[in-house]
Amino acid sequence: MRTAPNLRRRRHRREPKCRFIVLCEGKKTEPAYFEAVKYAYRDTLVEVETYPAVGVPYTIAEKAIEYARVLGLDPRSRRKKNSFEENDQVWAVFDRDEHPRFDEAVALCERFGVHIGRSNPCFELWLILHEQDHNRAENRHEMQKIFESLRPEYKKDSAKTPDCVNLVSRVEKAEERSERQLQNHEQGGSPYGNPSTTVGRLTRAIREAAKLAGG
Repeated sequence: MRTAPNLRRRRHRREPKCRFIVLCEGKKTEPAYFEAVKYAYRDTLVEVETYPAVGVPYTIAEKAIEYARVLGLDPRSRRKKNSFEENDQVWAVFDRDEHPRFDEAVALCERFGVHIGRSNPCFELWLILHEQDHNRAENRHEMQKIFESLRPEYKKDSAKTPDCVNLVSRVEKAEERSERQLQNHEQGGSPYGNPSTTVGRLTRAIREAAKLAGG
């Protein structure tokens, strides 16, 4: 006698895709870079929100916290997350430069469960690390000039952006360089020192999530 088939849906073994909501202040370079990351690691979800008119770390932090609250990612939130939200991450990406309340922005993000992709002095440091090590303190303008010399197609004061797809192909090397840089600053007692960036921790998290989702 034939037994009736089991029609209960089998549990999917693969982890749900992790979603990364990235809030950044740039209007050209940062969005172009993270769109290239999004394209390279399609097995995860990357949403890029830009606030070019803001340009202040503390305001970016506040907007990121709004997202965290809506998604229930604030540690104090009572909103119950479903299985497709529990691995979501909100990242605030901003520069140290000469902006006020930078330390307050970092502390605010940490308090509300928002991850931080901070760069001192600016995002171009992270891009330089795709090409070479850089351990000399510079201001924002000098850092941009250095990157322009490495990537002639990039012009900070025009609409020209770097070939971000090409840069992302070497992102793992940039992560290694930035992590060494951070370790040196932490050992020296200046974790936010110039030059330093934690954007590599964001790209590493995206890569690892994509690997889990596709494996």
